[in-house]
Amino acid sequence: MIAEALQYLATAALTGSAHRRFVRYSVNLWSRAGRCSRDWAAHEANSKKAISAAISGLSQRRTAVVLGSGLLRDVPIEELADSFDTVVLVDLVHLASVRLRLRGKRYRNVRLIERDLSGYGDLKAGQDPEPLGFLRSVPYLDFVVSANLLSQIGRGVKRQYEAEAPSGMPDDTVERLIAAHIEGLAAQPCRTCLVTDISYMVIDRTGKVHEEADLLHGVAPPEAKAGWDWPVAPLGEESRDYQIVHKVIAAW
Repeated sequence: MIAEALQYLATAALTGSAHRRFVRYSVNLWSRAGRCSRDWAAHEANSKKAISAAISGLSQRRTAVVLGSGLLRDVPIEELADSFDTVVLVDLVHLASVRLRLRGKRYRNVRLIERDLSGYGDLKAGQDPEPLGFLRSVPYLDFVVSANLLSQIGRGVKRQYEAEAPSGMPDDTVERLIAAHIEGLAAQPCRTCLVTDISYMVIDRTGKVHEEADLLHGVAPPEAKAGWDWPVAPLGEESRDYQIVHKVIAAW
C-alpha cells in the first residue's frame, strides 16, 4: 500500500488536472501487473513480438507513435527508441515510475503526451468522433501502434456513459467509439499495428466457462496475424475458485 500511495502522489503531481482523476486506475493497473508478473509475462512478450514484427522491413523510421503506452511492459520501447528518430508515447496518464525509467535510460528521442484517445468529448459535442485525427499533425509519421488500449477505451466509455446517464449521448456510444479507433488506425498513411484484447472468459478450476463477453461490443476487429490468451486475473487474484482470461489479437 505504501508503494501504491507513493506512486499515486508522485504521478498526480506530474499529471495535468484534466486527467488527474485517472491516476488511480493507472496505479491499480501497475499494482496488479506487479502481483501478476509471472502470469502476464507471456502476454507482454507476445505483444512486444507483434510490434517488432510490424516494424520489420520499414524503409523509413522517422517517427513512431504508441497509443496507450501505459506501463511500457508490453511495448518494445528499447527497440523503438533505437530504431526511430522520435518515439511519441500517448496516454491519459504517464506514471512517475515510467517517467523515471525513461529518464534513467536516457531516451532523448522519446516524447510523452497526455491525451484522451476515446473520442467521447467529440461525440458529446455532437461531432463525428475522430479520436486519432491529431495524428495528422505528427510530422514524418512512419508507424503507429495501438497497444492493448482498445478494450480499455470501451470500458472507460461505458463507465462514463452510464455515470452521466441520461446525457443525450447516442445509445451506441461505446460501439461508435470503438469503431472510430479501428477506422482511424486503418486510415493512417503509414504502417500500423493493433494489439487488443477482444473478449474474456471466467473459468473455474475445472476448466468450466461460467461467463463470456465481447470486449469490442460487436465491432469487428481487423484480420489478426497473431493471437493468444492473457490471464488478466489468474487464480487467486480475484478469487481462489476462478480466473479471468482475455483473448488477445495482433493485426498489422
